[in-house]
Amino acid sequence: MRRKASLILLAFAVFFAALSPLLRWYAFPRLAKIPADQYQDMVLEAKDATLLDYGTMQAKKVPKVTIVQTLKGNVEASDRIERTAGRDVVVWDSLSYVQGPDGKMVSKLPERYIFDAHSQDPVHATGESVDGDPVTREGIEFKWPFHTEKRDYEYFDAQTRTSAPIHYKGTQTFRGVKVYYFEQTIPWTKVKFPQVMPVQGITAESVAKTGTTRWYTTVRKFWVEPVTGAPVYGEEIHKEELRGGTLLGDRDKVTAFAGHVKMREDYIKHTVALVKSNRTLILLLTSYLPWGFLILGAALLSLSLYLEARSRRPGDPAPTEAAEPEPVNA
Repeated sequence: MRRKASLILLAFAVFFAALSPLLRWYAFPRLAKIPADQYQDMVLEAKDATLLDYGTMQAKKVPKVTIVQTLKGNVEASDRIERTAGRDVVVWDSLSYVQGPDGKMVSKLPERYIFDAHSQDPVHATGESVDGDPVTREGIEFKWPFHTEKRDYEYFDAQTRTSAPIHYKGTQTFRGVKVYYFEQTIPWTKVKFPQVMPVQGITAESVAKTGTTRWYTTVRKFWVEPVTGAPVYGEEIHKEELRGGTLLGDRDKVTAFAGHVKMREDYIKHTVALVKSNRTLILLLTSYLPWGFLILGAALLSLSLYLEARSRRPGDPAPTEAAEPEPVNA
């Protein structure tokens, strides 16, 4: 009976020991992916910002500028691209909508971001664009890969339509979560005017004809949870200027927007809670279950060997029968 139990335990030990690396190195890369239908939004604010009044063409201080960012998964587009790409693809239609303290639009920047659902590498396909302009992205945008490394990454900047290094600056703790801090500086660069301008009747083409140009610089900061690759917090020190041309009169330049953009507190709390939940799910596949199965397999193997050894021990000697008492002769 012990021999049979030993063989059963040995079979389970081999099963769990084999399942451990299979779960980590085979199942996880296939199961961990961004869902094609994901939707998320985020609100950021720049308090005590500087904003251009296009009516007077004068820069003025305002109490707050609000930026609403939305990411919406386009399932139909991702299915269409997957048929030719031969891999899982996610298509995000994003919009960055900026509004002044009066609630009126300052600018909006639509994007279509196409990327590999597992690795977050860009996938170049028809429709990849920023504000209607076709682009070919290099590097990441919005999200880091699963199991983010302590190194620099190429990060796409939508305003300049180019990629530049975003540098790993160290490991920190943010709201109880271990994060990697990344920072990218975009130097002053001439950029296009948005297709939709804040003043009715003024277009990007009409402004360009005046000879006035738009320039932009930013310091971009992200605090990224490394297991999920998801930013839990972000900031930008953002500046825009209009330079030269007849639109500014005798001035060389005027500030169009300047502010320290930060995530709103309620969205910070929501994002941290969501990332913590997703982190636990990923660790189940990459750490908790693989190590648990490996330890369980080792324990079952030890128990199997113990029972096998017990089954091979020689039996105990039979008890000696007590001799019948002999009669005593008188």
